[in-house]
Amino acid sequence: MPKPPPRPTRKFDSKPPRRTERGEKRFFKPAPKPESGLWLYGVHAVRAALENPKRFVKRAVLTERAAEEIGAKLLNRVRHEIADMHAISKILPESAVHQGVALLVEPLPRREMDDVLDDARNSRRVVLVMDQITDPHNAGAILRTAAAFGVTAVIVQDRHSPPESGVLAKAASGALDIVPVVVAVNIARAVEELGKHGFWRVALAGDGDMPLKDARHEGDIALVVGSEGEGIRRLVRERCDVSAYVPITSAMESLNVSNAAAVALYEVTRS
Repeated sequence: MPKPPPRPTRKFDSKPPRRTERGEKRFFKPAPKPESGLWLYGVHAVRAALENPKRFVKRAVLTERAAEEIGAKLLNRVRHEIADMHAISKILPESAVHQGVALLVEPLPRREMDDVLDDARNSRRVVLVMDQITDPHNAGAILRTAAAFGVTAVIVQDRHSPPESGVLAKAASGALDIVPVVVAVNIARAVEELGKHGFWRVALAGDGDMPLKDARHEGDIALVVGSEGEGIRRLVRERCDVSAYVPITSAMESLNVSNAAAVALYEVTRS
């Protein structure tokens, strides 16, 4: 007796069929692929991303109240949907303080240091260099300060800095899409290049040679800050023209790096 022909396979036969209450066979469908990109959240971070022509925006999910706050003019440039706070929380990390708005975006395109400096060549240029600051909250706070004081660019290292993320963007309160961020392979070499561009390079360190006010310079200036634990690395510091400190009382041993950067940027940018 000949064997019966094999049963035709279904596209989704990787899992066994299940039966409904009526005995009908239903096949499992594969889970939808997760959307690529990264989620930004918080009103300031999202608004800045929508205002940035270099930011590729894919999707927005927000409450009615957040939509009114951001405004139709910005939202019209992106596919968006209205949801409640709980639904938005489900698509974001558990601890995200999203204020009723989430934005799916592509990471910002990389910027070259020479191009950023050339764009600002007709004004005094101030560059902030972050050496091994890995905490996204500190890095975000420094970016926020850099935007407040009109910094030309922030330079970070590709391996020892926090990646672009919702946490970083939220801590930066929109500054991630305002201040050009240059990613360097080698921070010491980047500081050396700044010298070739005519920058006066100041290493901010607790054991600096002079108070910061004495290290000010009227021309282009690069301010280098390091991690709270190790500070600025030796090779990076050696490529600076001078090292300086922020004078504080003996009541405290040091300042948080983001606070120190804020004080230092005020000092070097004041007229």
